[in-house]
Amino acid sequence: MQVVKTLFISAMLMVPFLKSFASSLEDSASVGFNAYADTGDVQVYSPTFSLMKTLSKNFLVGFKMRVDAIAAASITNGGNPVTADAVAGASGQEGFGDVRYAPTLIMAYDDGANAVSGGYYYSTENDYVGQAVFLNYVRQLNEDNTAIGIGFSQSFDEWDPVFKRDLPRSDRKERKIDLSVNQLISPTFSMQLVYSYLYSEGFLSSPYHYVLQDSFAKFENYPEQRTGHAFAIKGVNLLNAANSINYGYRYYQDDWDIKSHTLNIEWLHDLDPHWMLGLRGRYYTQSAASFSKDVGGYSVSDTYFATDYRMSAFDSYDIGIPLIYKPSVNSPYKVSASVDYYRTSDNDYIKNWYDVNALEAVYTTLRVDYKF
Repeated sequence: MQVVKTLFISAMLMVPFLKSFASSLEDSASVGFNAYADTGDVQVYSPTFSLMKTLSKNFLVGFKMRVDAIAAASITNGGNPVTADAVAGASGQEGFGDVRYAPTLIMAYDDGANAVSGGYYYSTENDYVGQAVFLNYVRQLNEDNTAIGIGFSQSFDEWDPVFKRDLPRSDRKERKIDLSVNQLISPTFSMQLVYSYLYSEGFLSSPYHYVLQDSFAKFENYPEQRTGHAFAIKGVNLLNAANSINYGYRYYQDDWDIKSHTLNIEWLHDLDPHWMLGLRGRYYTQSAASFSKDVGGYSVSDTYFATDYRMSAFDSYDIGIPLIYKPSVNSPYKVSASVDYYRTSDNDYIKNWYDVNALEAVYTTLRVDYKF
């Protein structure tokens, strides 16, 4: 399940900041379906629904709902489920052993120069309950050529492992603050700068992952606090009437000594008045956490233990194809679809836990939007 949260539903656990409603507040609804499958024997099928309703020219309320049906084989270590069951009690279940329900309530205000949005998020599954509040403010300046924004989210989560393990602490809290400046450079080019502060505390590892060596078995254990900083630059460039490019770079570092670089680019092309086709790519690389060691390199006297590959040094890339269809220029309907392929570099942590050299995943989306 942890692998899925990295790629497909992790944003929901952290509560993503909502897109600014500064352009306009509109009545709208959408339904969608997402699917994910990887070489770690994890599959996720997710119907989604949203409804946004204006109460007046300046006020909007909304509701979003996502359901994740998660299927995963019992946790294995080195391809040996018997060992895993004996040590960890097997957190995974064959078939759809976990269903996650994640509703979000939204409120927004927009007077043209000021836009405020916020809300409450709740998520529940077999072994984890998440709650969060979030708030954003965007101010338009310089004849609407400049926008400055600040966003805040705070989560309050609780672990309840499916086997009754006594955790050092069961709570997990995460805070995120975003500061952004968006500038229109020319009629066809805009840029955005974003700084993000991230702070986490509580039980930050998985209650199921464990280090298994010849002389001992220890559950995964991370420090109880983590502070991170991220800096991002994003750009949108309209090349001509039919082509545009979106691109970005993000640098991240934290006090666990993880440093990462993310590069992404997306090209969108209008095939005709109804169809838009795109191609996108993403490359990610990171260093290892200061407390992570080579597989098999831990000793019983170590304070911290890690088996999650996201604590090791690794690279990954993503290639995707988005497709959008609109029946006509004035049609209230829009259909969006996409397919993405994801792969990590070869990694000993992945080999040890999933018995494959690298994780590969395919995830697809389909959504229909309607404006009242």
